[in-house]
Amino acid sequence: MSKATTKTIEIGGKTISIETGRLARQADGAVVVKMGDTMILATAVSAREAKEDVDFMPLTVDYQEKFAAVGRIPGSFHKREAKLSDYEVLVSRIVDRALRPLFPENYHADTQVMLQLISSDKNLNPDCLVGLAASAALMVSDIPFNGPISEVRIARINGEFVLNPYIDQLANADMDLIVAGTEHDLNMVEGECSEVSELDMLAALKIAHEAIKLQCKAQWELCEMLGGRKPAREYKHERSDDTLAAHIREFAYDKIMAIAKGALGKNERSEAFKAVRKEYINQFYPEGSETAHDKFLLNKYFHDVEYDAVRAMILNDKMRLDGRKLDEVRPIWSEVSYLPAAHGSAVFTRGETQSLTTVTLGTKLDEQLLDAPMNAGYAKFLLHYNFPSFSTGEVKPNRGPGRREIGHGNLALRGLKRILPPLSESPYTIRIVSDILESNGSSSMATVCAGSLALMDAGIKIKGAVSGVAMGLISDESTGKYAILTDILGDEDHLGDMDFKVVGTAKGITACQMDIKINGLKWEMVEEALKQANAGRLHIMNEMNKTISKANDDYKPHAPRIETIIIDKDFIGAVIGPGGKVIQGIQKDTGATISITEVGNTGVVEVAATNGDSMRRAVDIIKGITAVPVVGEEYVGKVKTIVDFGAFVEYLPGKDGLLHISEVSWNRLPSMEGVLQVGEEIKVKLIEIDKKTGKVKLSHKVLLPRPPRPENKPEGTSSENNA
Repeated sequence: MSKATTKTIEIGGKTISIETGRLARQADGAVVVKMGDTMILATAVSAREAKEDVDFMPLTVDYQEKFAAVGRIPGSFHKREAKLSDYEVLVSRIVDRALRPLFPENYHADTQVMLQLISSDKNLNPDCLVGLAASAALMVSDIPFNGPISEVRIARINGEFVLNPYIDQLANADMDLIVAGTEHDLNMVEGECSEVSELDMLAALKIAHEAIKLQCKAQWELCEMLGGRKPAREYKHERSDDTLAAHIREFAYDKIMAIAKGALGKNERSEAFKAVRKEYINQFYPEGSETAHDKFLLNKYFHDVEYDAVRAMILNDKMRLDGRKLDEVRPIWSEVSYLPAAHGSAVFTRGETQSLTTVTLGTKLDEQLLDAPMNAGYAKFLLHYNFPSFSTGEVKPNRGPGRREIGHGNLALRGLKRILPPLSESPYTIRIVSDILESNGSSSMATVCAGSLALMDAGIKIKGAVSGVAMGLISDESTGKYAILTDILGDEDHLGDMDFKVVGTAKGITACQMDIKINGLKWEMVEEALKQANAGRLHIMNEMNKTISKANDDYKPHAPRIETIIIDKDFIGAVIGPGGKVIQGIQKDTGATISITEVGNTGVVEVAATNGDSMRRAVDIIKGITAVPVVGEEYVGKVKTIVDFGAFVEYLPGKDGLLHISEVSWNRLPSMEGVLQVGEEIKVKLIEIDKKTGKVKLSHKVLLPRPPRPENKPEGTSSENNA
C-alpha cells in the first residue's frame, strides 16, 4: 500500500482531512479532501514548456461529479458521465477565479486542475471543499503557485452564521455565499441573499476569511509533513527586449494618455490606440521591412503602456476613459413590451451595453429536469444569457453557450430568484432569456435590470425592482492610492484590479460576485465598494422606475392562465382515467393543458389555458369529477334518461341522481311526457343520499317559488264540485 500523508483540521464543527501520496501519483500534485462521506480527488498537472509567444495563463479547471459517488447510474442514453453540466461548470469557474490570480504573471505553461467527486454525503454540498482541494494539489507539486488559497461556504441560518452548512439547513438561509481567499486577502465571492444589508454582507465575509486562514495554514503544515514545500520548477516563458520596451514607452506614453483623456467611445478609442501603434511601425519599420519588427513584443509593450497610462490617469487625475466621475453611472434608457408576441419583454441600455430580454410563462410540463449526482430534481425558474459576437463587433462561430455565458446567466438568476412571488401566488415555470446586443462592460448587470423590467411587464408580482452594478478598482500598492469605480467599462475591467458585481432591491442585496486580481484588498476598500455600489444600484433603479415601477395588474392576453386545484389523492385516478382517457378528453374538449402531481395525501392539479372560457370549462369538469356530493347543495345537471317515474340527471360529471316525478314541479304531473328532454340542463338540489345504497335523490321543485295555498272554502264544497 502506498504511504499516505494526512492533515486533519476542524472547520465549523466538521472534520476535514487532506490526504496525499495514495492516489494519482503520476500527476504533478494530487490530494484527496474528505469531510464526512464526501471525498474529492484533486489533481494538478502543468506542461514543462509554454507554447511559443503565449502571453496569458492557459489554466483549465474541470470539476466533475461521479454518479457512483451518490450510488446512482446516469439516466442518459449512454449511461455514463457526459459533458460537464451547468452546475459543474459553475463550480469549475469559482475554483478557476480563485486560483488564477495566484500564478506568476510570467508563467504561461498549459496547466490543468481536475476535481472529481468520488464519494458524497448527500446532505453536503461539495462546492465548499473544491477550492481547498485544488490549492492543496498545487501546493504539494512543483508548479509555480503563489498560494495557498482556500474556499468556504458561509450561510446565515435563522440569524446565525454557519460555515459549510448541510443542504437541509440552507432552506432557512437568508444568505448563502461561497468565499475564497489567501491567508491575507479575499479574492473571490459568489452567492445570493434575501435582501440583506451591506454591513451583514461584510460580517459574513470576515467570518469566512477566518476559516480560510485556518485552511491555508493546514496546507502549509501538510507541506511540512512532507519535508517542506517542493522548490518551484524553473521556467522562462516570456521573451523580452528592455530597449524596445523603453523606446515604445518614450514614443507612445503621452499619445496614449491624451487619447485616454479624450472621453472617446469604445470603438473610437480602440482605433485611436491602434493608430499610435501603426504610427510607430511606419516610422521605425518603413515599408519593405515589416518582418524586422517583433509583433509579439510590440503588442505586449504597447499594451503595457496603455495599462500604465489609463491607471495613472484614473489614480492621479480622477478621470475615466469616457469622461465620467468615479462614482457616475452611464446614461440609461429602457423600454418594456418591445416584443408584442412575448409574454413579457424589455430593452435595457446603459452606455454601450444593451440587453433585449424576454420572459416566457409556462406550466409544470415546462419544468427543467435536472439529472446530476448532486443536483437532481426540477427547476421552475430558468435564466439563459446569450452573448453573440456582433455585440462587440466581432466575427465568431456560434457554438452554443460557453462557461462565461453560463456563469453570467447564473449570477443574474441568483439576483432575481429571491424576489419572485411564492408558487402559491404564481405557479408558472418562468424562463428569462437575455440577448446581449451591445457590450462594453457589465452585461450581466444589464441582464438583471432587463430581467426585472421584463418580469414586471409580464405581470409577475415580484417583491420589488432589482438592479445591478459592477464596481471596479484601480490601486497602486507602492503609493497606497486607490480608486473605486462605479459601473465599469470593458477596458476598466480588463485594466483594473477588481470586478465586484452587486445586485439588489431598494431593501438590500440579493446576489453578488467578486473577483480580485491583486493582493492587498483591505476591508475598508470592500466596505467603500459596497457603499458606493448601493448608491449606484439605487440610481439605476430610479431610472428603471421611470419606465415601469411595479408589475402590470394582469398578464398579457396571450399569456397562459394557471389555476391550481387541490384534490384528494383518491381522485387522481378518476381525473386521469383509464389510460389517460379522461384527462386527454378534457384537454381536447377545452383546449386547456392539465398536469397532476401527487403531494402527500393530495393531488395538485394545474390547469393552464390562454382562453378564459377554456380555463373555466376545464376547471368545472375537474371540480365536478372530484366533488363530493353534499346534501343541500345546488347543481346544474343534465338529463340523461327519462322514465315513467321521473328522470335520471347527471348533476356532477359521472354522477347521476333520481329526479322523481313528484320533485319536478309543485303541480301534480300525470306523466313525464313532454316535461323534460334528454340532454336538457336543469337546476337541481340534492335532498337525500341513501346511507345504505348511496343512491341520490334530487329535487327541482324546491328551487321554484311555492304556489300559494288554496283559500278555505265552506264545508261540503270542493274545487272538484265547483268544477
